[in-house]
Amino acid sequence: MPLSEQDQLLSYNGEVLVFQLSKPKHAEEAGDKIMNLCVRRMAFNKDSKLFVQKSSAVFSMEASHSKTEIICCSCTMDSRTGIILPCILLKKQKQSNIKYFLLLLHSSNQFEPSFYFKLDYELKEDIKLFAGPSLLWRHANKLFYISSNTCVVQSAPVQLSSVVWTGEIVGEGTVVLGIRTACLPETEDPDVFSVSDRAIWGSEFFGYAIQAQKRLTATCFMPHAYSRVVSSVYVCKSERWRKQLRISLVAITHKNQLIWFQNGAPRGVCELPYEEPRSVRPALTSSNDLLFVVSFASGNSCVVQRKDNLQVASKWQRVKCVLVDDFIGSGSEQLLVLFQDDCNTDLLSTFRITDLVKFNFASGISYKHDVPAAEGLQENGLLTVRALETRLQAGWTSVRELQQHLELQKRVILKSCRALIDLVEGRTHILPKSKEVKCRRWARSPLNSAKLFEGLVSLWDDVESPPDSLSKKTSSASEVPEHLTEELWQRVVGDSLVVGVKLTESSYLSLSDVSLSLVMDQDFSLISPIIKCHSKIIKLSKAFSTLAVSSSQTEPPPKKIKLDLHSKNDLKKEFSKRSSRTQLDGAKTVTAVTSLSPLLAFHRVCCIVLLHARKQTHQNDSLQQSKKITVLCGKILLNLEDISTDRYSVKMLRDNSYCTGSIEDILAVLAVSVIFSFQIVSCDCTLTPVNSWLLGEMECTPFKECQDNIFCHKAGNVHGTIFNWALKNPFEGILTIFCRNLTVLFQCLHSLTGALPPSCSVKLLRSGSKGVLTEQLALALEKEMLIFKNSLFAKETEAENSFTWGNESGKKISNAPLASLLDTKEGVQQFRKKFQNEREESMRSMNQTMNGALYQKIALKIAEAQLSSDMIVWGLE
Repeated sequence: MPLSEQDQLLSYNGEVLVFQLSKPKHAEEAGDKIMNLCVRRMAFNKDSKLFVQKSSAVFSMEASHSKTEIICCSCTMDSRTGIILPCILLKKQKQSNIKYFLLLLHSSNQFEPSFYFKLDYELKEDIKLFAGPSLLWRHANKLFYISSNTCVVQSAPVQLSSVVWTGEIVGEGTVVLGIRTACLPETEDPDVFSVSDRAIWGSEFFGYAIQAQKRLTATCFMPHAYSRVVSSVYVCKSERWRKQLRISLVAITHKNQLIWFQNGAPRGVCELPYEEPRSVRPALTSSNDLLFVVSFASGNSCVVQRKDNLQVASKWQRVKCVLVDDFIGSGSEQLLVLFQDDCNTDLLSTFRITDLVKFNFASGISYKHDVPAAEGLQENGLLTVRALETRLQAGWTSVRELQQHLELQKRVILKSCRALIDLVEGRTHILPKSKEVKCRRWARSPLNSAKLFEGLVSLWDDVESPPDSLSKKTSSASEVPEHLTEELWQRVVGDSLVVGVKLTESSYLSLSDVSLSLVMDQDFSLISPIIKCHSKIIKLSKAFSTLAVSSSQTEPPPKKIKLDLHSKNDLKKEFSKRSSRTQLDGAKTVTAVTSLSPLLAFHRVCCIVLLHARKQTHQNDSLQQSKKITVLCGKILLNLEDISTDRYSVKMLRDNSYCTGSIEDILAVLAVSVIFSFQIVSCDCTLTPVNSWLLGEMECTPFKECQDNIFCHKAGNVHGTIFNWALKNPFEGILTIFCRNLTVLFQCLHSLTGALPPSCSVKLLRSGSKGVLTEQLALALEKEMLIFKNSLFAKETEAENSFTWGNESGKKISNAPLASLLDTKEGVQQFRKKFQNEREESMRSMNQTMNGALYQKIALKIAEAQLSSDMIVWGLE
């Protein structure tokens, strides 16, 4: 169907909508009473590189003895649904009666009449469609608008000589930016520069918010000095910062310029290649470049690129129109340039789709009409592609080297694991000598020119040792310490495997930094036998009235380097005594939690359980030097049959008013749980609703073995959650929640806040009770102060031993009064000599040095004390 001058084109969701007015095919039957508005949806086909019709629709209207025209079309938002839809403005004129219709086109190709209105004049100046849908125009220097919500023509109390932009501004709604004759205020107190600027140029920019019906400060858009030359504006970005409006926009002028404004100030300018620019619109391409498409009255167009500065990237002549949309479905916008072709009446047969970087589709274009303004950009693009190819090759080489390094690292780790297993189980693992490895590092093979052999060797030169000393070292390394563990158990909780080791009471004071590791006993050549897991230390008192859980995951982000404490003999005695009292009355269990599903992939797995700790010795109530130990706790077997029969599953059942769960079941649930403590404070009522909430709505029952901890039997996600409610006084308490994940925590808190009175406050405690942490912080700061004091005393003692204070000759100087010394020449010389000696002693005292070992010892003590106090402060935050 050929296009006429009255037809309109619009881009929408990557399609080109062609609107045409036509008579029905059977005109003799309908006469002149019917007029059809036809729309064709055209989509670009990548294979044929042509636009093909996807669908069409027709809207029939009565047109008896009247002239119907399409005034304009645009994509606007429907305020009822918030969906952007094509909107068409039609005019039907019968003699002096002019009627305007606004239609919406839905995705189902159904036309919907939005509203209509009548005027006694024609719309000719500054016609704008915006959200609603709404229509705005200018007539006789007055501003009129109508919306689908009111369907009544309204007049704005402003006079404008032109409208340069209409759109949405953050916090203001729909805003009209126009130019009018300067109106200097008499009663207001505006900015002096703005008043003088308007007085000089005689015109000003004017911003008007339609919904709020208020005037905006137009200087945040651009200075009034540009009001005489600007013809069109496009606002790219608007935001509010510290209650001030910040605007970024581009404007085209009658001087054939495109200017970029930022917060009311010009930031860049570009000379346009043609005269009489008419409109400007943006486009965001695949390379995130912001392009500005400028159309001219002569039928030409150009594209201005904004990178470091504004520059013309391309320009075309004999252009019908330029549309901006994602026509090829790439996720970014392209330009559809439709050219005028006298030989072909179908406008969509001669076009170009391009984004000036990656995409360029053309059909039926005579390239003589193209002006090669982007040759420099294309050359730069070619050089950029070559540089990127070089970088890609270099990156691929680095990746291959990294893969080889990772393979070598993996083999070394596997050999280290085998050596560790042999060492723990008492088997002899023979390491190759460094000379032997050096000799066979590179070896020729028929398949590879060179092959790398690696092995575990010592980091220092091999020293020949006699067989006796070697046997002594082997026996001491395989020597197992005294019995430290009592029981080894395993449980399955959800998708987690929990392995627990109960420590003996005698080991409480002798072990620190305790953790577990799991090592697969099978000999796998492609995977690491070390199983990734995290450890927790759980302690239950003998009376089962208290419970404490510690984990390495609760540590704060380290503000200092964590030191390897080789010596702890300088700790305060009260610290060791306090730790002894808290650990003597409980049974401590170390747990390791790992993911179960990767282990079940092997159907049957045997794992070795290793206990890692630091063994300390006590002497005269002080901690002596510690050493790292590794103890073999035993082996665990895991297979699919045991999992299917629930052999290791946790069993929490109700027995009257108690929960019958074994100690191992309780510890397993605690090991896989995340711990959160909340301080609940009530000002005007007691906290009895907490007990009612736990026993009633949450359906909790206490453990027989540990009655202060209660188990949640409520169906749903919260099932299996453990609570600990400690009432400090009737108005304050600490609620500790052991839950699987954050979702369960939020569900519990939502239910709790609904049961508590509104006056109650719930505060998250990061680590333990605030009072206990405050006491610990006081002791830590006291310890830190004592270490500083003792360090200074140690420095002074060493300085006294290292330096000789005074001068032997100075000792012979008599202690005569100063006046008697200055009476004679010899006395003055003695006084001068004594003064010089004291001056030298003072300089030596200022330049004192310290022994390296003493400085290292002092720095270690200070760092330990500061690290301890910092961790306590983190818990109080």
